[in-house]
Amino acid sequence: MAQPAVQALEPAERRYTTDPRGAAEARVSRLETRLAEQGDEDKLAALGRLRERLVDDIAAKLVVENGYDHFVVAFSGGKDSVACALQLLKLGVPASQIELWHHEIDGREGSALMDWPCTRGYVTAFARAFGMPLYFSWREGGFEREMLRAGTRTAPIRFETPEGQGSAGGTNGPLGTRRRFPQTSPDLSVRWCSSAIKIDVGASALRGQERFYGKRTLVLTGERAQESSHRAHYAYFERDKADAREGRLQRLVDHCRLVHAWEEHQVWGLIEEYRVNPHPAYRLGWGRVSCAACIFGNRNQWASLRQVNPAQFERVAAYEVEFGATIKHKLSVVQEADRGTPYPDMKRKDIAAATSHRYDEPIILPPGAWSLPAGAYGDSNGPI
Repeated sequence: MAQPAVQALEPAERRYTTDPRGAAEARVSRLETRLAEQGDEDKLAALGRLRERLVDDIAAKLVVENGYDHFVVAFSGGKDSVACALQLLKLGVPASQIELWHHEIDGREGSALMDWPCTRGYVTAFARAFGMPLYFSWREGGFEREMLRAGTRTAPIRFETPEGQGSAGGTNGPLGTRRRFPQTSPDLSVRWCSSAIKIDVGASALRGQERFYGKRTLVLTGERAQESSHRAHYAYFERDKADAREGRLQRLVDHCRLVHAWEEHQVWGLIEEYRVNPHPAYRLGWGRVSCAACIFGNRNQWASLRQVNPAQFERVAAYEVEFGATIKHKLSVVQEADRGTPYPDMKRKDIAAATSHRYDEPIILPPGAWSLPAGAYGDSNGPI
């Protein structure tokens, strides 16, 4: 079969910064030196108060000035991925150039074990409201099929493209058995949901499309240092695992955690600025929107899920019994829920919105209609 033609990258004609945060730090340090030499103590003190925000702003501008052809946002519909997309707009990236990639946790083969029913509709409405291309991707059978592996290969990956649908894997991988939930660990080999259902899916979608050959692509994810001590050590900017810039394909793929240094109030502030209606789970009291049945959920979240979607909760609980192994190290989800307290202000209309497979609300609210959801600044309970 003839090999596809590959357009070479054009490094000489387009600016490219390999360490935008380091370059931003250097700029601010030079400014500090000049102010110190001038003896301008007032400006130097003001710069000290704003230093981290200034470094972050300069770094972000340097990133988008790298001449990328594609901006790919890993878009869960949670507040941090929403902030990534909005920040790109604020930095001047055209909406048509910002691709939202949503990894469907439960796949499309009928499973409804883990995710919020409304999420697919919510991300679709967001993309339509802002005029951003949206592409879905998933592992066949989703989380549930991967968890139930017993001497079988991991399932194929499916991903949408501008031309239709692509696929990867599922035929030559090693045989393996899971038969238990992922563990609450920073180690992705045991917390396999992040790697098998999201990270590997996204990388396969990048590798499987010729439109990225000879192009510069930036992948953006919403991890923030404030979320955990482990995430605090993530790099702001690095090569993505799908990068192949030195090879025949000339596929340059960088990975930027655009809001890594942000505090939560900055995230909500940007969402308020654009008047974006948050995912319904935030109104119920969840402080972080990933899976409805996230393995990191605390006892109040399990108690709340049992009230909001009892069938989903019972299915998770039944698998713990079947496996003879719990998600948490000591207690089952039933025991966790029994010790927890459902969020106090869960309204019927918000429960209905979160558990519906349709999303009929506006994404951009009228002026004056936006308010901070109940889950803001609440229990995040995300990856360690």
